Parts: sequence; C-alpha cells; structure tokens
Amino acid sequence: MDSNASDTVPGPRTEDRLPHTTEAAAKIVIVGGFGVGKTTMVGSVSEIRPLTTEETMTQAGVGVDDDFGSASKTATTVAMDFGRIRITDQVVLYLFGTPGQERFWFLWNGLFEGALGAVVLVDTRRLEVSFEVMGRLEERGVPFVVGVNTFPDGPRYPLEDLRAALDLPPEIPIVECDVRRRASSRDVLMTLMRFLHSLTLTAASPDRATPRTPDPPRSKATHRDA
Repeated sequence: MDSNASDTVPGPRTEDRLPHTTEAAAKIVIVGGFGVGKTTMVGSVSEIRPLTTEETMTQAGVGVDDDFGSASKTATTVAMDFGRIRITDQVVLYLFGTPGQERFWFLWNGLFEGALGAVVLVDTRRLEVSFEVMGRLEERGVPFVVGVNTFPDGPRYPLEDLRAALDLPPEIPIVECDVRRRASSRDVLMTLMRFLHSLTLTAASPDRATPRTPDPPRSKATHRDA
C-alpha cells in the first residue's frame, strides 16, 4: 500500500536539531527538593523546547507529599525534565531535572547513571531538604555544585554562612542564582563545568594529595540554621 503524507512521522524542528559541529556531549542532572526551581531552570536555559513531565497536584497527595508552597504551585514533576544547551560549538550538555517529591526519588538512580556532574538547587527557606539530596550524590560519587535559588520571600545569608549550614567542604562551589533568568542558570552550569575541569586536572596531577575520604551520608539531624 502506498504511503501518504499523513503517514509521515515528523522529524525534529530545525532549531532542535543537534548542531553538526558537535563533537562531545555530557549528561548533567539538576536535583533538589520539591519546588526549588528544577523545572524552571531547565526551561529557562534550554536552547531546545524542553520536555517536562509535570502533572497536576491533587488532594491524593495531601499528607503524602511535601506541601511547601502548595498555595501557589499546582503541578509537580513525576518523571524528569529534559533540555539541552551548547557551551561551545563542539560541546553540548544534556540536562535532566529530577522529580522533587520524595515518593518519586526511586527514579533518581536511573537519572544519575552516566551523569558527569550535578547542580543541587537549594531554597534558604528549607535548607534541611538538601541533606539527603547531597548524600545521594555523594554515595554515587557524582560531583556537584550548589546553586542557591533566590526567592522573593526567602531569607538571604552570606554564602559562607550557607556553606557552614549545609556542611559543605571548601572545594565544592556554592553560588547564588535566579533560575528564572537564562544567564543566571547558564552561569551555574559553567561553574559546574569549571569545577569538573579542576577535578580532572587534580586527578591528572602526579603529585596530587591523598584523595579525601567521602563523608558519610547526610541526615537532617546534622542541619544547622544559617
């Protein structure tokens, strides 16, 4: 039977096609608790139309999910967000945003597979939700940087105070950001890439110091207010 135009499967939009100059790609995960801005970050920085898996929040989640900000937030990611950004003509980053609701965290293991690094987004109103997130990354050996997403009603603290409150070692970068702004989200990703590059140089150095023993998994009990 002859096919007709209606049987043709449409290809990607021209603007979504991978540039022909691309020589390398890296997988980056964007992680954090519920409502910290992961979907917003992927959407603001992606050069292609982002893929999202947001579903409407319903009464069934009451008492099960984190309800912080529920008055203004009506949808939540249930699988992942996906986007792409070029950092040079030859290198692209594939961005995977993880679900924030704790009952979907079993999906994180698959999303972490093959990840070169991660961005941990934190909200100064709920620093305690970041400990388990960072602990999971440490368990899997995924390098990460911390992005402090600024919310209009969120308290502001000096970054070194936040570093102490989050119990971050000095070598892990921590930066402020506004994930609604593309340039700000891009700067966080570039901070991560510079950090990963520095780790590569350290690993290649013949006189490098003895590797640091990984910290034990973090727990909410170790949280200190900023």
